[in-house]
Amino acid sequence: MKKKIKYVIKTRGQIIKQRLLLYTLILIILALMILLCFKTFKQVEALSNIEEEEPVIVTNEKMTIEKNKNNFDVSEIIKENTITSSKKTLNVDEVDLDYTTEYIENNELPTGTLQVKQEGTDGTQKMIVIKSYNGDEYVGEERIQGEIIAQATNKIVEIGTGEGINNYSPKKGDSIYATPDSVKVRKAASRKAEEICEMKKDEKATIVEVINNNWLKIQYSTNIGFADAACFTNINPFGTTETIFEEGVEYSKEELLASLSFDMDLTKPSGLTLSQFQKVLSGNPEDKQNVIASNAEYFYYAEKQYGINGIYLASMAIHEGGWGTSKIANDKKNLFGYGAYDSNPYGGSFSFDTYAEGIDLVARVLVKNYLNPKGTEIYDGQVATGRYYNGPTLTGVNTRYASDKNWANAVFKWMTYLYNRL
Repeated sequence: MKKKIKYVIKTRGQIIKQRLLLYTLILIILALMILLCFKTFKQVEALSNIEEEEPVIVTNEKMTIEKNKNNFDVSEIIKENTITSSKKTLNVDEVDLDYTTEYIENNELPTGTLQVKQEGTDGTQKMIVIKSYNGDEYVGEERIQGEIIAQATNKIVEIGTGEGINNYSPKKGDSIYATPDSVKVRKAASRKAEEICEMKKDEKATIVEVINNNWLKIQYSTNIGFADAACFTNINPFGTTETIFEEGVEYSKEELLASLSFDMDLTKPSGLTLSQFQKVLSGNPEDKQNVIASNAEYFYYAEKQYGINGIYLASMAIHEGGWGTSKIANDKKNLFGYGAYDSNPYGGSFSFDTYAEGIDLVARVLVKNYLNPKGTEIYDGQVATGRYYNGPTLTGVNTRYASDKNWANAVFKWMTYLYNRL
């Protein structure tokens, strides 16, 4: 018996309904897929905007999604499976604008002397810094100079090229004097340290401690602080330094010049050694007959025996005897014109057998009658008469020794000349 096959015949209306239903379902699925894609894009975009300096995120690893029974955070999965390729940061810093140093030769300073004429100060400049990174790894940076906020002040240093050698070493208790127009005294031995006060040129300070070759701890007025050692000299610019010279020590030109002044005490020793006396009194073009050079040691001996500055004594001989060329000096071996009077200079002047005799006698006469007050103990157990005493200075001696009122200035000119030949 044959089985009958039933045919379902759909109407046109039914077919249209089925197709509409299918199309609607497809559109819903497409809409859901678009919505999911849009949401994922927004999450990626949000991650890239978390920090201003975060670089563009590039996904270059395959993601493996495994079945997970627990709920998961899509943004965390995306973050864990992405890496940064590169990034740059920009900063604006203020940096030091270093000063430069200018060196000037000065033949009036002993060779080897470094004396600051102007203290250097750093300026300030803006610097644009662009740093590059590969991931978290620092790659390098580019620095671009920007606006100058404060100009640097150049340091000016004078270099001694003159005669003599500078052997002075700062010591605790020394008096020192500022050489630049201004010197900053700071709270610590550093240019970055806070400023306490400022010293002006030629002002005096006392060394409290020598920190190193570059820094001194000083007392200035009531202030104690630190300053650049090169900004000071031990030479008193006012010429009133009283130096106590030790026997057997050879002092530098700078140290010896520190004691030189018009009003210096002529009963104090010059501080020069015998070899230094011979140096400054030899090789002078005006000593044409070599009189002063050949008797250099006797000025030194007079200083050692009688308590008189030997350079002063030599300067006096140079002025009075014209470097040994005067008639009295030639004929009578009297370098000082000792005994001469204005009415009869040649006739009244003493005669000596040697120049050394005259040097020795005049030194004793000056110490006994001009340089010390009455009753002062002097050489060989004797005491001073003080007969012509008006102070142990050039001006004091000039008062009664010479009628020429410019005599003291003339003698000091030669003292300055000789000290500067060290």
